Amino acid sequence: MEQDTKTENANSREVPAPAPKVAVVVFLLNQNKVLLGHRRSSVGHSTFALAGGNLEFGESFEECASREVKEETGLEITNLELLTVTNNIFHDAPKPLHYVTVFMRAVPVDPNQVPLNLEPEKCDGWDWYAWDDLPTPLFWPLENMVNSGFNPFPG
Repeated sequence: MEQDTKTENANSREVPAPAPKVAVVVFLLNQNKVLLGHRRSSVGHSTFALAGGNLEFGESFEECASREVKEETGLEITNLELLTVTNNIFHDAPKPLHYVTVFMRAVPVDPNQVPLNLEPEKCDGWDWYAWDDLPTPLFWPLENMVNSGFNPFPG
């Protein structure tokens, strides 16, 4: 079955159908804690989420993860590993969104460095949380992973 990649608007002009986007997010681990930020964006507003963002053209998952963590928190990361990929469709967002989310794991280069809030228009701040005592509410894709028993910590 061929998928229709165009839709028609009220003026009968063909416009591209919405396309999925790719996000790369990072389980940034420090001892038994994970770094979470309190979201300010329209999607997932007031929920706690991992650092991350949109994959740019030509960028590897590792490059995107490093760039996004640095842009959002000022932290340099190392030991990046691909953990899993999820398919997330947001029906209730201000407009429908479809994200393929790549989950990475990493650790800070300097475990004593304090994360900065470098994008205050998108996040109220960053903090380290024990995996067995996460804040609520979690951003929907992260909450689904936690509820499924997923654990980002090695071995």
